[in-house]
Amino acid sequence: MFNNFPLWPPQASTQAASLDALFVFLLVITGITTIAIFIFLIVFAVRYRHGNKDYEPYLEGSNSVEFTWTIVPFGIFLVIFVWGAAIYFRERTPPRGAMEIYVVGKQWMWKTQHPEGQREINELHVPVNRDVKLIMTSQDVIHSFFLPAFRVKQDVLPGRYTTLWFHAIKPGTFHLFCAEYCGTQHSGMIGQIVVMTPSDYDKWLSGGGSEGSLSATGEKLFQELGCATCHRSDTQGRGPNLMGVYGKPQLLDDGRTVIADENYIRESILNPGAKVVAGFRPIMPTFQGVVSEEQLLSLVAYIKSLQTAQQGQPVSNRPPAPATVKTNERR
Repeated sequence: MFNNFPLWPPQASTQAASLDALFVFLLVITGITTIAIFIFLIVFAVRYRHGNKDYEPYLEGSNSVEFTWTIVPFGIFLVIFVWGAAIYFRERTPPRGAMEIYVVGKQWMWKTQHPEGQREINELHVPVNRDVKLIMTSQDVIHSFFLPAFRVKQDVLPGRYTTLWFHAIKPGTFHLFCAEYCGTQHSGMIGQIVVMTPSDYDKWLSGGGSEGSLSATGEKLFQELGCATCHRSDTQGRGPNLMGVYGKPQLLDDGRTVIADENYIRESILNPGAKVVAGFRPIMPTFQGVVSEEQLLSLVAYIKSLQTAQQGQPVSNRPPAPATVKTNERR
């Protein structure tokens, strides 16, 4: 409807149509309400002005009028709330099996990395008609990843991961902005999203100068940092077994249970004593300042890629028998 309207970006994702419909509904409701208020103001000002024969210093109340202006706005607000909540929860719940891409915001650029290992700056190539989940963090200050044509926006915070997902419906090149003031060159923190057909996207992936997949880079770093000496795939290590740990509940030594998501893995690398797994001691050193944001992402990707040795066989993070418990200390 607004494809030729210069201030209305094209609808390039599955989320765009529903969000635009809600926005148009809000514009119509507020427009009608504003016009009605001004009409009533003018009519009442003229009709009930002082000295007019219709002027009455006192008017009796009307229950029907009061019920009307209470129930009708309440119904409208309820529709807006339910409609907006449905859109919000849908946008905040990435579909299962979505392709994951990692994003790091930095003054003043966007750095993206694909699971296959391709890296980009201020540009992101994605396939059309596929769910894409972005796992994002900031290297310095708060940024905001904004795709107007996709109608999605998410703050990118230092020290934690936030997620954003979209499903592009048409090939093309679309604007990428930072929507949070982040410094003197904030206006220059722009980029583009290139949506490609699946065949063109596969060609682009194969033609890049990748140094290996993100998880493979993380595995190499995992070995170089000596993580494998404690986080072994058996029960003899001084740290928890990481095989199949991602997405699973973890019992902590203080009795709490947390889900091992991206933020938990990140915190465990940078601040190991924050959430200690039950049965292990907090002996793991911090890697704060040792690994970069990109290296953190590769470590997280590697741990996410770890699966159980045999499908259906649970992996235990419990320490071995009591005779050797004293050697089981924390990751």
